[in-house]
Amino acid sequence: MSGLLPWFVASYFLGAIPTSWLVVRLVKGQDLRQLGSGNLGATNLYRQLGWGFAIPVGLFDVAKGAIPVVAFGPRAGGGDLVPVLLGVTAVIGHVFSVFVRFRGGKGVATGAGVVLGLAPLAVPVSLLVWAGVVWLTGYVSLGSVLAAAVLPPAVWWLYPERRSVLWLFVVLATLVIALHHQNIRRLLAGTEHRFGRRAGTGGAS
Repeated sequence: MSGLLPWFVASYFLGAIPTSWLVVRLVKGQDLRQLGSGNLGATNLYRQLGWGFAIPVGLFDVAKGAIPVVAFGPRAGGGDLVPVLLGVTAVIGHVFSVFVRFRGGKGVATGAGVVLGLAPLAVPVSLLVWAGVVWLTGYVSLGSVLAAAVLPPAVWWLYPERRSVLWLFVVLATLVIALHHQNIRRLLAGTEHRFGRRAGTGGAS
């Protein structure tokens, strides 16, 4: 177990890099947690700085989840379960980052990176659900919640060999959904803002 510890530590700290916070701090000299929704995610970053910053940051957040699975996992050894646990550890690092007082993002992009490394064909399924929901409703949060919800069934269907660790995909999906609890309350109350609003337009989701 002691030989695995450095890999788990590395996965946590990689996931904990607060990319969007760093970008806004460098570009605007402000704390993203004090802007818009206060979330350290690509949607809030888009509202502050636009697609030119949101896309590369989102891709880096995806990489934070994929690297522990595809690069750390094979080197760590310890069986098929280890890459999954390393990926989940990266998501935990992203959500509870020590660098921003344990107030990170909601784990959507980093979680997608984990799934990309473990069950890549499940990613397009969730992505199609996310894109369809956002296109039809304008709610990024609703798209994220439903995309997370379809992930375990997609893995079960497309990757029978992963069924023994399906519970970890359920944990990952549940974590993402639970972190959207405030968005879910706003959706039920009809007060959630739709996607497309930039900073200064009144969007706060």
